[in-house]
Amino acid sequence: MITLQFLRSFRFGEYAYFDLIVSFLGIYLLSPLLSKLFIKLKLEVSRKSWLLLTLPLSIIIHLAVQNITPMTKNFIDSNGHYVLKGAILIFFILGVKDIKYKKERE
Repeated sequence: MITLQFLRSFRFGEYAYFDLIVSFLGIYLLSPLLSKLFIKLKLEVSRKSWLLLTLPLSIIIHLAVQNITPMTKNFIDSNGHYVLKGAILIFFILGVKDIKYKKERE
């Protein structure tokens, strides 16, 4: 039987492919439900936006629950990892750019 530790052993640098794939797959599957939830807040969030916001949101959530993963540690490190910080910032900007505020019709 394949263990979780075995699946997480395949890596890109210090980041496990399994963790990244599961994160994106989870957001892809949950995005319709999340979008319906945000419609109640008058925000229209597309599936594309959810996918682009996956990594920025995961870093925010990991910081909030104080679960410091390698990517979170590298992101908050002030001395380096500028490519990661730039990529996360670009994903955040592109994800937020497509969110639309829906005004109520009178």
